Amino acid sequence: MVACAIGLTAIGAPDRAKAEADLLQENVDFAGMIFHLQTGVPGLIVGAVQDGHIAVRGFGETQRGNGVQPDGDTVLRIGSITKAFAGQMLAEAVVRDEVAFTDPVAPLLPGRLGESVAGHERIRLIDLVTHSAGLPREVPREEGPPEDPFATITLDAFADWFDGNQLQFQPGSAISYSNFGFDLLAAALSSAGGAPYSELLAQRITGPLSMDDTGYDPSDAMRQRMMTGHAPDGSPMPDVPSNEVITGSGGLYSTANDLLHWMAWHLTDQEPHAEMRFLDHAVYVRRDGKDAIVAMDESGRMDGMGLGWVAMEATAEHPFILQKAGALQGQMSYIAFAPEHDAAVFVSINQFDFSAAYAMGEFANEFLAQLSGF
Repeated sequence: MVACAIGLTAIGAPDRAKAEADLLQENVDFAGMIFHLQTGVPGLIVGAVQDGHIAVRGFGETQRGNGVQPDGDTVLRIGSITKAFAGQMLAEAVVRDEVAFTDPVAPLLPGRLGESVAGHERIRLIDLVTHSAGLPREVPREEGPPEDPFATITLDAFADWFDGNQLQFQPGSAISYSNFGFDLLAAALSSAGGAPYSELLAQRITGPLSMDDTGYDPSDAMRQRMMTGHAPDGSPMPDVPSNEVITGSGGLYSTANDLLHWMAWHLTDQEPHAEMRFLDHAVYVRRDGKDAIVAMDESGRMDGMGLGWVAMEATAEHPFILQKAGALQGQMSYIAFAPEHDAAVFVSINQFDFSAAYAMGEFANEFLAQLSGF
């Protein structure tokens, strides 16, 4: 009888795992279908992780009218989700003793930029990664040419801003969304790591996790799988290059499969990199007591800031959530995970449709709560 029971368990266990995986896929398929019908965007990708299982499904078209349905390998501009990678890169640099969270950024910045930053109130690395450094959202600049609009985002432009402006608030006293700050962070981490930031990211995160479709310069093969973004009027938007400066704020390309694999890594507490993961999931700056909160609540109320992650405290409706949204060149995405419930959700649409984007955050947070047992 004992031998028979053991045999049944061995046979039944894979069946249970398959049933759980199939149920998650059905959940993703149904939720994604409804959301696509509700929003009417050209293309949509929905993916989820639950208890180690991964499911993903695409809906609509990678470009309006082309008849190509997106899937888990469709290449996306993930925009400001790039910031969550920058936060993880900071955690890795801390684990390696290259920097400390409270180190001032000025000594880590090259040449004139470091000198310009040093002339202001002390900005720490933790201030940059939590949007609390007193910096504007963007550096004022002339737009680059249509084929390379980010070309004018340069370290010299950053230095010019510091030379001619005061910080918007005392570092640490408020939270105001800043792409500028994350590009400074990437420059500082590049200096601390002794290599270009893009190379460090490949060595420390995307390479070890086999995220082969995640990077700043997609291959020709990846471009054949590219999602096309659309403007608010529905017209297709061209893909444009990421320069070497916006590596911290928004330049990454990726796929749903890569990002869900990354989420699965976040949802394990095992080695390798357990220490980095522990640091990356903490909340470092709270909303409470801040003088101002600017542009932080679009995908759900921000209760605190982690390392690039927006933290939402647990309520009766949802678990503790770490989340990040991103938008670039007609593509809008959102990723969120519940570290205490082994669940994550990723959603991406391919049109600048801001009503759909707000709905996307609400949809994803509700879906994540459902997967977490709420």
